[in-house]
Amino acid sequence: MSDFRRALAVWLILAAAAVAVFLLSLALGSVRMDTAQLWQALTGADTGTAGAIVRDLRLPRAAAAFACGGLLALSGALMQVLLRNPLAEPYVLGVSGGAATGALGAMLLMLPLWAVQAGAASGALLSMVLVATLARRDLLHPQVQGGHHEAGARLLLTGVILASGWGALITLILAIAPEARLRGMLFWLTGDLGGTAEYGVALAMLMLAVLLAMPMARSLNVMLLGETVAQSLGVRVGRVRLATFVLASLSIAVAITTAGSIGFVGLVVPHLVRLAWGNDQRLLLPASALLGGALLMAADLIARTVIAPAQLPVGVITALLGVPTFLYLLLRRPR
Repeated sequence: MSDFRRALAVWLILAAAAVAVFLLSLALGSVRMDTAQLWQALTGADTGTAGAIVRDLRLPRAAAAFACGGLLALSGALMQVLLRNPLAEPYVLGVSGGAATGALGAMLLMLPLWAVQAGAASGALLSMVLVATLARRDLLHPQVQGGHHEAGARLLLTGVILASGWGALITLILAIAPEARLRGMLFWLTGDLGGTAEYGVALAMLMLAVLLAMPMARSLNVMLLGETVAQSLGVRVGRVRLATFVLASLSIAVAITTAGSIGFVGLVVPHLVRLAWGNDQRLLLPASALLGGALLMAADLIARTVIAPAQLPVGVITALLGVPTFLYLLLRRPR
């Protein structure tokens, strides 16, 4: 019970931080609002320009940022357990490359936004199916292939090779794209929440992903000790590995479809949670989702206010924040 109370306290602290950043995201921007104006806008009492800015622009963008940040951080934590590699991150298995190829292909054909999102989702799912098919033995029967470490290395290598192939296609699309389309493509490749209007799917996926990940948390804790130990304790390793891969990949696909490719959130956030509160997956998975959502909302707030009224791609801000943070975490680790 003490462990549960500790986890609950951590979740409440992170949830409060996320709510605070969410309210700041609604209040700050090229048009600033005080508490009374924000309340009137949220309740619908203000039907003017300020109310429209909050309800139609800032609220969907902040909600989408929270959902996508949570999905990326959660999938990063799952990938690090799946591959037993602290450098694993959501895009390591090529899902991002497949999504980018599909989205940029739709942009090249000048298709509407819904078609761009459909292309990103299709590309991400295609990449996920390819990895699962090519590395199915490593996912389902890693003990036959030489153990968890070797199976994880082969799974990682499969993803890296696919990502290289997607990268070549992305370069080809950028090379033949007209100059008028390049700015939109580059914004999408670095992550862009500027045109986000729909966030329901991403929020629903985040809640579903957390609910599905929590029953696996105990098994994931045991798998960190090695597959031989996990199997001796009754963990169905192949089934847990496959479920982890599918859940992480679907989370990545939804996040990319909503906001484009946003780096460093899935890599850095699980390390921050692990450093602060340990590596118990029962605490770490929900905490990563909350902290990831809060950090991406904060990054998006910086991206749209630092040079307002112009905006920066949110992926640029996450990279500028993530690189020094990760280097600090790396250098302070004991030898």
